[in-house]
Amino acid sequence: MSETPPESAANPDFDAMTRDIAEVPAVEVIVTVAVNLMSAAAVKLGLTEEGDTHKDLDEARKLVHALAGLLDATATEISSFHAAPLRDGLKSLQLAFREASLVPDEPGHGPGEKYTGAVYG
Repeated sequence: MSETPPESAANPDFDAMTRDIAEVPAVEVIVTVAVNLMSAAAVKLGLTEEGDTHKDLDEARKLVHALAGLLDATATEISSFHAAPLRDGLKSLQLAFREASLVPDEPGHGPGEKYTGAVYG
């Protein structure tokens, strides 16, 4: 006996999904994107349980830089309640990048430092 997915799983209701995202506050979307960037950067920096399995500093640089740009662009749009932990996470990722680099960038030239200023380890 083969089981087939219910009709709703085969044909998702995109109109309902659109309505759902319309109800999500902008701050929540921004924070979710920031957390996804942070998580992806941590993986690419080798900071997860898998360690160096997925380590790729070139990819990590792009993700950290994008996170810094997002946080810089939205600094006045999200409250410090949301921004402070994201900034702390960004700084931790920047420091981890500096430690992981065989040839560290000069202060002020690391990923995202264009937006945050120099990060010293």
